[in-house]
Amino acid sequence: MTFARACSVGDVEPAGALQVELDDTSGAPRPVAIVRDSDGTWHALGDTCSHEDYSLSEGDVEDGVIECWKHGATFDLASGDALTLPATEPVPVYAIEITGDDVLVDVDATMQ
Repeated sequence: MTFARACSVGDVEPAGALQVELDDTSGAPRPVAIVRDSDGTWHALGDTCSHEDYSLSEGDVEDGVIECWKHGATFDLASGDALTLPATEPVPVYAIEITGDDVLVDVDATMQ
């Protein structure tokens, strides 16, 4: 696994999300939503709604779910599964680690 620093722990409030862009091993940029659930659990998932091209990190986070701000589709933070319409396809979920004050993500290691 190749982890890259995505942000600092203090950059994401509980029940919040932050968009970052990380390069995969081929150098291609990937938008990633760094999400901290209300219970403090950290998640990293693809930041683009699978229904349309909107940022998930701008949506609401609650009870292990993130909601797309545009059309209301919801996604499970742990699995990336689409839970409600209009989304029907999952979003990728990436390996995440917290090391000291750093949030590290491996965009080449999907958890699905």
